Amino acid sequence: MPRFRVVLTDMIDDDLLPERDVFGELAEIVTVKAKSEEDLFGHIEDADGLLVYLAPVSAASISRLKQCQVIVRCGVGYDNIDHKFARTRGIPVANVPDYGTEEIAETAIGMLLALARGLHISNSRLQRQVGVWSYREAGRVHRLRGRVFGMIGLGRIGIATALRAKSFGMDVVFFDPFVSDGLDKALGIRRVETLAELLPLSHVLSVHTPLTPDTKHLVDAAAIARMPKGSYLINTARGACIDTAAIAPAIASGQLSGAGIDVLPEEPPETDDPLLVAWRDPNHPAYDRVIINPHGAFYSEEGLRDMRVKGAQTCLRALLGEPYRNVVN
Repeated sequence: MPRFRVVLTDMIDDDLLPERDVFGELAEIVTVKAKSEEDLFGHIEDADGLLVYLAPVSAASISRLKQCQVIVRCGVGYDNIDHKFARTRGIPVANVPDYGTEEIAETAIGMLLALARGLHISNSRLQRQVGVWSYREAGRVHRLRGRVFGMIGLGRIGIATALRAKSFGMDVVFFDPFVSDGLDKALGIRRVETLAELLPLSHVLSVHTPLTPDTKHLVDAAAIARMPKGSYLINTARGACIDTAAIAPAIASGQLSGAGIDVLPEEPPETDDPLLVAWRDPNHPAYDRVIINPHGAFYSEEGLRDMRVKGAQTCLRALLGEPYRNVVN
């Protein structure tokens, strides 16, 4: 008979082989497939552990937990879980910080290459039979070597992205007040002390920070205006770190030559979202100069399995009384 009851709240809808390989006969695994937080009610109360993907887990849900020993966010960000309230109830919240490191770094660089090399705009215009059959349709394209790749945040994913940008000969400069001295020297990159210093340097600005009250709309219209004219903006972190309403006007004015956006403040977004309206309008420059993905930077088959296996392993360690891993609260 299983010793534990583990509830997998959402997103996963298959045979659960990765989780069963980890838990074996130790746990009963219950899948809820929640579309909203209310869908969790009646399923989580007796859980010993929660495996959470995108479902919101607020104080209302946490208050219903009678014997939960750990909540694992199977991913990097954990802003969908009220981890501070969980702490008051003595429930550790852990994440899986390394499952998609390579994939997200490669997506950030891939978006940069598609935009800065003119690949996206050339393909878009040729496909629509707009303009002439010429490389000039992409506008002014510059060599990446020597250009400044500016980064906000230098955690695991940030480091992986920095190393990839550096391999192209880019001058990698970062701002992260939480990083200890010396990491810049070890990686052979530069650091600045403030965002105000970083913005005017950044021919490319790539965001790699969690969403907190301090980072919400960290990159807004005023910040974009301080970047070099014709620069590029990449976000594979959290949607609300950027004021996305500022992107289309910056594209229209030429302040930004392009933007690669994997994450949006609301997912899926409303159809009247200003950025989406411009992006879907063939007469707006954003149509050819903005790439939007459906929060898929983390994804590869290998990365998805890592996320599931590591999330389950983190949960099982806690249930067995072993040292906790990656606790965020």
